[in-house]
Amino acid sequence: MASSYHWICPYCNHDIIIRKGDYFFNSTRLVEENADGEVRLQSLFIICPNSECRKVTLKMTLYSLKWDSSLSRWVDNEIIKQWDLIPSSKAKTFPSYIPSAIIEDYNEACLICMNSPKASATLSRRCLQGIIRDYWKVKPGRLVDEIEQIKDKTDQLSWEAIDSVRKVGNIGAHMEKDINVIIEVDPQEAELLINLIETLIKDWYILREERKIRLNQIKNIAKSKGLAKNNPN
Repeated sequence: MASSYHWICPYCNHDIIIRKGDYFFNSTRLVEENADGEVRLQSLFIICPNSECRKVTLKMTLYSLKWDSSLSRWVDNEIIKQWDLIPSSKAKTFPSYIPSAIIEDYNEACLICMNSPKASATLSRRCLQGIIRDYWKVKPGRLVDEIEQIKDKTDQLSWEAIDSVRKVGNIGAHMEKDINVIIEVDPQEAELLINLIETLIKDWYILREERKIRLNQIKNIAKSKGLAKNNPN
């Protein structure tokens, strides 16, 4: 493992450099003869360096091993399975002003992404439709038609990203069907949908709220300055 690397805390969402002392890992190799061969289990603890957070994450990874004759030892071959134990998924924490139905679908999609990517993708498609309907107030219909309705409303890059995901593999092949139809997708496709949802929440809801706060601050400052100027005292 690298001595330092970038990491985004799932609790506070800070992009932080993780250094030695922030993470702790251990590994156990299964040496007893078994039907699955040589494997190694690694546990990784990370303590968020953000002084206002300091929460712990825990991930477990199971590797298959292979014998490296040049090194005369067993080395990692490939990842068999990973578990996000604390927190239980990679879902990011979003502000309370995001509609609860959207957050519920997003959180569940993240929770089951690896174990049931097709169910995760179904929830993500429903979440995507919920975002488009709530934010852009489009005429309800098929998701593919609702995406088309926002083409002239949103910025080109955002729409192209949505349209690109819409055309990916089995996602694109079934986008015209009802959003509740379960489709066969692989974990990478399911994760791509989740990444899209996270980006849209940040670029639409959060940026809009931050802009609103900044403009209200400007209004309040201008108002107080105006009142002070008009005050004869």
